[in-house]
Amino acid sequence: MLESALKKSFSLSKFRIGQQDIIEAILAKKDSLAVLPTGGGKSLCYQFPAVYLQQLVVVVSPLIALMKDQVYNLMNRGIPAGSLYSGQSDEEKRAIFAQINQGGTYILYLSPERVQKEGFQKWILDKKIALFAIDEAHCVSQWGHDFREEYAGLRILKSLRPDVPVLALTASATPVVLDDIAKNLQLVDPTRMVHGFYRPNLYYQVQTCADESEKSRWLEQSLNQTPHGRILIYCGTRKITEEVSRVLESRYEKVGFYHAGLSTSDRTTIQTNFAVGNLRILVATNAFGMGIDQPDVRLVVHYQMPANIDSLYQEMGRAGRDGAHSTCLLLYSKKDKGLQSFFIQNSTAGKAIKNLRWKNLDALVSYCEAGECRHSEILTYYRDSQRLKKCGHCDTCDPQSSRIVQEPVIQIKAYSKKKQLQKFNDNLDAESEMRFQKLRNWRKAKATELDVPAFVIFGDRTLRELAEVNPRNLDQIRSIHGIGETKLEKFGWDLLAELT
Repeated sequence: MLESALKKSFSLSKFRIGQQDIIEAILAKKDSLAVLPTGGGKSLCYQFPAVYLQQLVVVVSPLIALMKDQVYNLMNRGIPAGSLYSGQSDEEKRAIFAQINQGGTYILYLSPERVQKEGFQKWILDKKIALFAIDEAHCVSQWGHDFREEYAGLRILKSLRPDVPVLALTASATPVVLDDIAKNLQLVDPTRMVHGFYRPNLYYQVQTCADESEKSRWLEQSLNQTPHGRILIYCGTRKITEEVSRVLESRYEKVGFYHAGLSTSDRTTIQTNFAVGNLRILVATNAFGMGIDQPDVRLVVHYQMPANIDSLYQEMGRAGRDGAHSTCLLLYSKKDKGLQSFFIQNSTAGKAIKNLRWKNLDALVSYCEAGECRHSEILTYYRDSQRLKKCGHCDTCDPQSSRIVQEPVIQIKAYSKKKQLQKFNDNLDAESEMRFQKLRNWRKAKATELDVPAFVIFGDRTLRELAEVNPRNLDQIRSIHGIGETKLEKFGWDLLAELT
C-alpha cells in the first residue's frame, strides 16, 4: 500500500533505509525523533504523509533557499506546496492560504521565526494538520553543534496542538542531543530511529601533518588525484579560507571561496556558481553547507579540523550523494586543536556547554589519533541501527586503496628528515609494543562492552604513552596524556590490571 503510493506520487520503487519506519510512526500519530544522514532522504519522511493522508503538513526549516528548492520540486511533481518567508508580497501569501483553505494535500514550509507570530499561532488552531516537521532539529539543542535561538520557541507547537504528531529530523545527533531535542520540543514518548550513517561509497582518511606546508602538499596531492567532479575544502577561519583559495586560484581553474563575512548577494552568487558548475573547487568555512545538495562532490578536504565529530560527519556527508566513490580527507595538526580551543575559550556560552564542547573536541582529536575502523567508530558514536567491525574502505582497513590520497612525492630533504625522525620517535621497543597491542585489545573489548567508539575511551596517543611509561599505580596513570579524573576513576584499575 505504502510502496504503491510512493511509486505513484514520487516515482520511487522503494523506500531508503529508515524511511518506512519513520513514516509508519507518523501515520500512527506518534511523536518521532529521526536521524538520517545528509543525502539520506529526510524530506520524503514528511512529504509522503501529506500526500498519503491528503492533509496539510507544516515544515519548519531554517533556509529560504532550501524551502524554495523543495517547493519547486514538489510543484513539478504536481504536489501542492508553498513557503512563507520575509520579502513576499501580500498577494503571494494570500494565494498560499487560499489553496490551503481548499483542503487536501499541502506542504507548507516556513521559518522558525514565523512560528512565533501571534497570527500564525491563531491560524493553526482550527486547521486539519497531519504533521509538524522540524528540519535541522539539532538546532533546538544547546548541546548540539549548531544551536539557534530562534529554534528555542518551537515547543509552542506542541502546546497549541497536542493532537498533531511532531517529527524532529536531523542529519547528526548523539543520544544526549536527542534527549535534549525531545525535552525542548515537549515530545510525548517519541519513537527514536537512527539509520543510514554508513556510507559505503565514501573513503575516510585522516592524515597527521606537522605544519601548514605539509598540509598544502597533501591538499595539492588530493586535488591532483581528483580531476573530475566538484571539490569542497573546509577551513576553520575566514582568513585561512581566503588564503587557501588565493593559492589554489593560481594553480587550478574554477576556484572560489565562501564564508559568512561576504554579503548576502555574493554568497548567493557563489552558491549558484558552484551549483551550475562555474566553480568546481570551493574553499569554505562551516557557513557553507546546510541545504547544499550537489550529487557529484568527489572530494571533501578538511584543511583544518572542525569543532566536533557532528560537524566533521555532516561536512564529509556532502561527498558522493550520487552513490559514486568519493574521498573524505581530514588534515589534522595539533595547531588545529589550538584554534578550536581558542574558539571555546572565547565563547560566551555557559560553563556546562563549554565543558561539553571541550569533551567533543577531545573526542574528535582521539578519533583522529585512533587506529580503529573509521566507519565503525562513526556508526557506534551515533548508535546507528547498523554496526560494522571492519568497513574495508578507510585508511585503517584498506591503506592500499586506489581511493586513498597518496603521500606527496615532491619533498624537500629537511622535510624528509623530519618525517623519518617523527616515525622513529613513534616506534616503541619490543616490550612497550607488546603492552601497546594488549591495551588496544582491551580498549576494543571495553568499547564493545559499553557500546561506545574506541576513541571515546582513549586515543592511540594515550595508549602508546601508557605502554611506554608502564605506570605502576593510579598516581602515575594520572600524569598520562588524555587521562583526567573521570577516566581515571572509570578505567584506572583496568589499565593497571592490563599493564601488570
